[in-house]
Amino acid sequence: MPKVIIFSAPSGAGKSTIVNHLLTRDLGLEFSISATSRPPRGNETDGIEYYFLSKEEFEEKIKNKAFVEYEEVYTGLYYGTLRSELKRISEKGHTIVFDVDVLGGINLKKQFGDDALAVFISPPSIKTLKERLIKRSTDSVEMIMKRVGKAEYEMSFASQFDKTIVNDDLEKAKSEAEKLVREFLKIAN
Repeated sequence: MPKVIIFSAPSGAGKSTIVNHLLTRDLGLEFSISATSRPPRGNETDGIEYYFLSKEEFEEKIKNKAFVEYEEVYTGLYYGTLRSELKRISEKGHTIVFDVDVLGGINLKKQFGDDALAVFISPPSIKTLKERLIKRSTDSVEMIMKRVGKAEYEMSFASQFDKTIVNDDLEKAKSEAEKLVREFLKIAN
């Protein structure tokens, strides 16, 4: 079984920024593009940031067991990892990197066991997380409040991950994440 790297965090904690940094390093990593039933935000493109599916298409793929894992994150709003995506990356000989929600990360860790490094990215505080989400300007106030409430719940799962990085200094968090990945994959600095 190939080794995989899983990054999970509450929305706005910085996991995507950290994952994007790792993808620029010489680590043999490739991003696993998740599927979602939400519409694209800003300049997001199908097949780049996500595979954008309708709620009905997503539910049909669930029935057909097309997902390694999926979650209904909010009512009618799904996120998941397609089996075809894992096959696509594995066939290239690359290490798969997941940027997934917290419950998805836990589910992937259960499936991959010791072949997975599961990293939880934690914001320094809920207050800081709320400020980051507001500054990001991609969600309505109502959605920001939903995300903050969910973040408090998600942070209770941090202990189920192999490692936790508190993202209070982005450069330090990037460096720490790279060090963990290099150690896990046995890649020299």
